[in-house]
Amino acid sequence: MKRRLCREYIEEIERLERSIRELEEEIIELRMQLKLKVDEANRLAIENASLRHKLEMQKKTYQRMVELLKKMKFPIIFLPDDE
Repeated sequence: MKRRLCREYIEEIERLERSIRELEEEIIELRMQLKLKVDEANRLAIENASLRHKLEMQKKTYQRMVELLKKMKFPIIFLPDDE
């Protein structure tokens, strides 16, 4: 009787140890996936900031050109944007 109980307890302990190892492996995998997603989010945020800066610079350049042409009394025809 004791042997059978001990064997059942040992089997249960081994099963729990396997489950713990599987969970640890899954945690490692999830951490790696999270790191990749964070890296991707950071890259996209940097790219977004860069594009916003470029757009702002283009707007400023456009405004300076318009002002310069107005000062030169150059005829300007503004066409509506077709978006």
